[in-house]
Amino acid sequence: MALAQTGMVRDRIVAANPGLETEIVVVSTVADRVLDRPLSEIGGKGLFTKELEQALFADTIDVAVHSMKDVETWLPDGLTIACILERDDPRDAFLSAGAANGLADLPSGARVGTSSLRRGAQVLMHRPDLTIVPLRGNANTRMSKLEAGECDATLLALAGLQRLKMTDVARSVLPVEEMLPAVAQGALGIECRSGDDAIRALLAPVACVTTTTALDAERGLLAELDGSCRTPIAALAQVEGDRITLDGLLFLPDGSRHWAVHREGLAAEADAIGRDAGAELKRAAGDVYFAHLK
Repeated sequence: MALAQTGMVRDRIVAANPGLETEIVVVSTVADRVLDRPLSEIGGKGLFTKELEQALFADTIDVAVHSMKDVETWLPDGLTIACILERDDPRDAFLSAGAANGLADLPSGARVGTSSLRRGAQVLMHRPDLTIVPLRGNANTRMSKLEAGECDATLLALAGLQRLKMTDVARSVLPVEEMLPAVAQGALGIECRSGDDAIRALLAPVACVTTTTALDAERGLLAELDGSCRTPIAALAQVEGDRITLDGLLFLPDGSRHWAVHREGLAAEADAIGRDAGAELKRAAGDVYFAHLK
């Protein structure tokens, strides 16, 4: 997946800067290597980016390509997300080993494989009679585990399947009313050194203002909640003209309780709208939320 995404981004940068010479440098991260434990147990989603950021500081690479849903809320000093590309479909795809075409079709007690607290919480919110089992690895690994009977169904980001040209494996695409996406799901971002103006100039033509604005709202909500992979949070912002809408959800991991927020406003105020929405969720969840964090 990472190589496919990096190749896509490289092609767009070269198309916008004819004659530019590039090299793809493969960097293995802890999150790629440790697949037998949930991210929440081994250090969080920053494990997808740490080694890439170290390579940026060491000048062994000039840019790092990230799935923005894996980027921590606060970046190290000296680094910046210089460019966010146009977002792909942010929804989740449903895969099953049997005849089920969606969550409603699964029999009671069926095992849904996911290591995403967000996905697990929403599955249990709709179907508390289902069982969540841990499932990590790349898309091919998770599909192999599904076929091997380690679970009865699983959920994958539709954007990832599209990039791998594997959408045919999906039984259905879950509506956002049933499975609200992760913050920034479907969006790719490019990180570079903050003072590298030459690189930033090369990236500027492939940046998407609309997606950047939507992510300002979503990541603003996440920042207000101090969100991490140990906190089940979902959010989706949509921009139309100069207006933006934002929907957010905060859950307990077992899906037994959730809090929702909806905001509309000026796209120019995306970050403030997101932070206001996050603050409302924090107030609504109150002591229950902080007890979970502890």
